[in-house]
Formats: sequence, structure tokens, C-alpha cells
Amino acid sequence: MTDYSTGECPDDEPVGYLPDDLPYLKRAAERGRHEIVLGSIRAHLEEQPTPGAVHSAVRNWVSDVTALGEQVAKTKRRNTG
Repeated sequence: MTDYSTGECPDDEPVGYLPDDLPYLKRAAERGRHEIVLGSIRAHLEEQPTPGAVHSAVRNWVSDVTALGEQVAKTKRRNTG
């Protein structure tokens, strides 16, 4: 990363990230996406009225994510094979 704060970038340097920062930025973006998704799922689970409803919702989430993963994997196999 750089040693200057936002807004202090000299005019001769490109605006945005430097190529060496790309792996860090990709990891940070993935982590942010992960946190947003888990926060959304948690909010949905907390809205459930009973422990049984929470467990049912968890099973539905797991099933939906598994099915989604299978669809994506199938598409990738088709596109690479």
C-alpha cells in the first residue's frame, strides 16, 4: 500500500491502487462480500420466531447454497470442457 492518506496522492502517480496491491484488494473484496452475505443470512435467521423455525431456515439456506454451487460448477465444466 502507500504511505499517504486519501487525497495526498502526488499528481505523477496513478489514481487508485498500485498493481502490487491487487492481491490484497481481491482478498479484501472477497472478505467483504463474505461478511455481507453472512450478515444477511444471520438477519434472516434472527427474524425467525422459534428455534425450530431457525433450524428449518438453516436447512433451506444450506440446500439453496448447495444447489447454487452445483449449478455454477456445472456451468464451469461445460465452459472449460
